[in-house]
Amino acid sequence: MGKLYTFDHPLIQHKLTFIRDENTGTKEFRELVEEVAMLMAYEITRDLPLQETIVKTPVAEAKTKVIAGKKLGLVPILRAGLGMVDGILKLIPAAKVGHIGLYRDPESLQPVEYYIKLPTDVEERELIVIDPMLATGGSAVAAIEFLKKRKVKNIKLMCLIAAPEGIAAVQNAHPDVEIYAAAVDEKLNDHGYIIPGLGDAGDRLFGTK
Repeated sequence: MGKLYTFDHPLIQHKLTFIRDENTGTKEFRELVEEVAMLMAYEITRDLPLQETIVKTPVAEAKTKVIAGKKLGLVPILRAGLGMVDGILKLIPAAKVGHIGLYRDPESLQPVEYYIKLPTDVEERELIVIDPMLATGGSAVAAIEFLKKRKVKNIKLMCLIAAPEGIAAVQNAHPDVEIYAAAVDEKLNDHGYIIPGLGDAGDRLFGTK
């Protein structure tokens, strides 16, 4: 079963409170989501391998460490996933970015694919799939399935808020995928929205209804 990691860091929890608040406007919401994504990226990359190198400081040579050539890729699920990408790229500017476009059928709540664009060497990369809201889990399960069909073997899932139903769906379909969430909420309502959640992440990021 894929591990679930939640974040108890005070800065993440503090910012998440304002992300949830219905009175937070689009500009501030967008900035807060980007900041939380950056803080989460700090933790999600904790196990990247290092190798030794030597640099010359103004004083002497120093044995130091750099990341050992691990290729990373970010794959936001459109459109809400876009809101987290820039924050991660500030920490990992060399990461390549792919996109998966899925929308949820309002009747069946099942994901429908409409756009896919990935780095050409996607199978060689460790990929972080980004979806702010892990609700039913349908979109995340479908996106991960598509990546596996492209021979990607190392995939992590990153979300702001997860519902128990979505976590279970991903763990059952993809037990090898680790899930990283800033918070795990109570449940889904009859419309597939996370309770208490934060509403529709895409609408709040882009000022749409």
